[in-house]
Amino acid sequence: MKSKLLPIYNIEDFRFIGNERELYANTFSAHIKQHDTFVLAPHRHNFYLCVFFTQGSGVHEIDFDTYDIVPGTVFTISPGQVHNWKLSEDVDGYIFFHTGEFFNINYAFERVEHFPFFLLDNSPVIILNNIVAAKVEALSQEIVAEYKKNDEELYRPQKLYKLVNLVYIELIRVYIPVHIRVEQNHNYLAKVRKLEELIDASFRTAKLPRQYAEMMNISDKHLNRMSKETLNKTVSDLIFDRIILEAKRLLLFSKYSVSEISSELGYLDNSYFSRLFKKKTGATPLEFLNKYRKD
Repeated sequence: MKSKLLPIYNIEDFRFIGNERELYANTFSAHIKQHDTFVLAPHRHNFYLCVFFTQGSGVHEIDFDTYDIVPGTVFTISPGQVHNWKLSEDVDGYIFFHTGEFFNINYAFERVEHFPFFLLDNSPVIILNNIVAAKVEALSQEIVAEYKKNDEELYRPQKLYKLVNLVYIELIRVYIPVHIRVEQNHNYLAKVRKLEELIDASFRTAKLPRQYAEMMNISDKHLNRMSKETLNKTVSDLIFDRIILEAKRLLLFSKYSVSEISSELGYLDNSYFSRLFKKKTGATPLEFLNKYRKD
């Protein structure tokens, strides 16, 4: 099969200050100015990203969904997601991104992938009120200032870890509705994140909910209940959503034919795959491709 065209960026592709290789932080305007040759076009990356807008406007497209950029908006992006921007000239804010290890190695009981705003089937946008926006802006300013300090600054890495975690704490307080702030649902979030990881790794070959229930040593019924309570989607929905998302990515960002994409995703019957795609999206693969290119 032909090679994929969509770029996947590593943290190493961005400019660094000092020897820090697990974290990048900057004002958004400076970030775009330094990297506008490649970050404005659709791309993926293999790290966790958080961007907070303080001024300007535009649109942010993430996995084929479009969101407005307005002051007070935060976007969170997980590894592997496709995104691109259309920005006004006066846009600004703060951006930081980091590897999973940067966060996970420092916390025994927290994992970055367990934050609900990094769950792939949850919304990646958070709208902050003025009070929370002021807190996040102050923390973001401190992250950028600390990041720019000399590598020999005492406890610099430890302070950066703490500041990033404080931003996430402020975001999660806004993001999680009160009705799911209970211990059971926190456990459900962790389980559903594990389910998403398994689906992401196996959706080409494992397409039945019972297969994932077996992987997690959970009954089909219980796994489906956790998925419904956390994301309001069945396990089948999550599997199928992931298949369709990958199909869209391949249609737009590779040279694969529809039959090759069908085969790549584990469907030997190209016609059957096309019907499934249309059932989910309302268009055949070729209709989707043509419409997206026109837009």
